[in-house]
Amino acid sequence: MTEFDYQRMAARLDRFADVPDDVLADVVTRDGLWLRAFDRDNVSDLTEDDPSDRELAARLCAGCPVIDECLELDLRAAGADTVGVWGALPDTDRRALYPVWLSRRGGERR
Repeated sequence: MTEFDYQRMAARLDRFADVPDDVLADVVTRDGLWLRAFDRDNVSDLTEDDPSDRELAARLCAGCPVIDECLELDLRAAGADTVGVWGALPDTDRRALYPVWLSRRGGERR
């Protein structure tokens, strides 16, 4: 991904700047498709061919209606220490996105 991609992603998340953490968490928990990833049958199907982290993230989150909310929640909660798949991005992309997102929020972590 390029710096431009991270700028566009961060701009897309601006609409959640004033949404409280607990509201985001409720929406992601209620409407997110992340629970299906923990079904042992689905996980074995997803990891059989050892896909890249980026491909695995896309597969796990395909069709999820709250990808942006999930990404916003992870950036707030984990920041640069993020791990796993959140918001259809692997941790490496979220680590690169974090400083861009943070600068749009005034440069201070909540």
